[in-house]
Amino acid sequence: MENEYGERAKKAMELFINGYNCAQAVVLAYADYFEESPETLARMISSFGGGMGRLREVCGTVSGMFFIAGKLFGYSEPKDLQGKTELYGRIQELAARFEERNGSIVCRELLGLKEKVSLPTPEERTPEYYKKRPCPNLAAEAADILEKYIKEQEESKQK
Repeated sequence: MENEYGERAKKAMELFINGYNCAQAVVLAYADYFEESPETLARMISSFGGGMGRLREVCGTVSGMFFIAGKLFGYSEPKDLQGKTELYGRIQELAARFEERNGSIVCRELLGLKEKVSLPTPEERTPEYYKKRPCPNLAAEAADILEKYIKEQEESKQK
């Protein structure tokens, strides 16, 4: 499937392989959507790697995708029920698309781990690490899903 990926998906994969965590890889593939510097974005999203600080909960690539969706489609008024409803509907749609492609949005399930929480120390990124981790592909998947979703939204506005 990698050959079918767009530029943002390829960028997310490359960023992960270059050492960024899963959430950072997705967000930084969309850095041009933000006024903040890539360094600031990397810091802002850094705690979401490893399923939120290696808690192995929601996959960091999914959190990164949601972070960008909030920037693009989010609301800012606390009493904006319609805005909340629309955003949450979008988030649920993006989650469903990711789960359809990958079987889950939960880090430990995607990695086939039994334990709920991993030690806080990240593993060294070696060739062996990449053989057992689907994370570069998951980063590409999340970036690709979002890229297609954004394009769909733009096309539906033009109609």
